[in-house]
Amino acid sequence: MGRPQRIVLLRHGESLANLDGTVYERTPDHAIALTPNGVEQARKVGATLRAAFGEGDVQVYVSPYLRAHQTLRALGIDDLITRVSEEPRLREQDWANYQDTADIARQRVLRDTYGHFFYRFTDGESGADVYDRVSSFLETLHRQFARDDYPDNALLVTHGLTMRLFCMRWFHWSVEYFESLRNPGNGECRTLLRGSDGKYALDTPFEQWRPSTP
Repeated sequence: MGRPQRIVLLRHGESLANLDGTVYERTPDHAIALTPNGVEQARKVGATLRAAFGEGDVQVYVSPYLRAHQTLRALGIDDLITRVSEEPRLREQDWANYQDTADIARQRVLRDTYGHFFYRFTDGESGADVYDRVSSFLETLHRQFARDDYPDNALLVTHGLTMRLFCMRWFHWSVEYFESLRNPGNGECRTLLRGSDGKYALDTPFEQWRPSTP
């Protein structure tokens, strides 16, 4: 089949840390679980994805974080999935290990003045660091797309910032435009659809908090 008809980017459902930021002080980021609401969000988006995929097979790439795996399991589309690949390059931006909530709040202010793409959190990553690993993943993805038996659908279960940076790299957006965009909500998708000309277009734009163009 070659390149897929659609590439779906899915942010995990609501996590415990989305409700209480102090969770990061006692639980590793990768081990933070979904809330019951997050599981329900995943179930609902799973029904939407089933309708979009139809009878087509799905290749899945999932962040190694617990909340991403729980989201994937709750989708209810196992019968459509041909293969699941855990992909560490799709993980959340590293902010620190066990986080100091007050320090992270201070650094968020610094990031707003310095720039979200370039600011590197102490003991963590910058947006630019995540961009680099997403770029590496895209190289792998394009090599896999060259297979004749690649499914019609690719699904990436990941994180909000990673979704924006994937699209930034794919569509060659500027840093300024990237920084004007908001993350999607928990359990929200963005889909790259392949047109008759072979090019992909984003089905729904990211919300912007200030005017900018790609």
